[in-house]
Amino acid sequence: MALSVIEPVRIGTEQLPGGRLLGWAEWGPGDGVPVLFSPGAATSRHLGFGADVLDGLGVRLISVDRPGLGVSSPAPGRTFGDFADDVRAFAGLRDLGRPLMVGNSQGAPFALACAAAGAVRALAVVSGADEVAEPRFANALPEELRRLVGLAVADPAAAEQVFAGFTPQGMWDMVMSGSPGCDLDVYRQPAFAAAYRRALDEAFAQGAAGYARDTALAMGRWGIGLSDIAVPVDLWYGEKDTGHSPDQGVRLASLIPGAVRHLVPEAGGSLLWTHAEQVLSTLLGHAPAL
Repeated sequence: MALSVIEPVRIGTEQLPGGRLLGWAEWGPGDGVPVLFSPGAATSRHLGFGADVLDGLGVRLISVDRPGLGVSSPAPGRTFGDFADDVRAFAGLRDLGRPLMVGNSQGAPFALACAAAGAVRALAVVSGADEVAEPRFANALPEELRRLVGLAVADPAAAEQVFAGFTPQGMWDMVMSGSPGCDLDVYRQPAFAAAYRRALDEAFAQGAAGYARDTALAMGRWGIGLSDIAVPVDLWYGEKDTGHSPDQGVRLASLIPGAVRHLVPEAGGSLLWTHAEQVLSTLLGHAPAL
């Protein structure tokens, strides 16, 4: 399967209230429907998706660097709620109104926080990282992951120190060694691999602190009001993806009012790139009613 992974069409930064910078990159028509993108673990704004379908769908895809990753200013001690505030401010600065959003992998809880805060009008969670600190998942986690989750819950600062030891190469090796064949077929494509490795390098350009904070938040107890979410949410998981959610989003969907869970046959964790049109078309379907 050939994937369309291209350089951003537009790129820049916005200065948030308080002076911090938030980096962004865009694909698709400038007058399209704004869809914000919360990317996965340790990746920068440069790794987009669905470039070959954006024009046809009329989607303006806008990826943002979370604080401390890429070119976004660090914000030590930040929370999920802080990110939702950043997104609301960013949308105002760029005249996006109340945009749609896609959250991928470890970007999912940050996107869910935006939905809970009402900062976005609909959300697609794709291969979303689950709240692995939920006690019911304890026995389903590999021993090392269970240890790290326990540390993130008991001592988040110590967990951040552990995660700060990660590198772009270490992240690449972890993904490549732990992914099923259907995902490796995607990740090993030269264009994708080049874009992914660039995004990893850029995410660590300021050091590992941004990734470490992201991961300590994602592996700890979220504290996100999932039951308060009042916007449409679709959860997308590949049938062969067992790495992002122990139950492939079953529990997560049950906690979000009206959430729809999609389990895609023969797909893996690379679902965002292999099924971009399906994800975006479904997301756009929520826009007219909102």
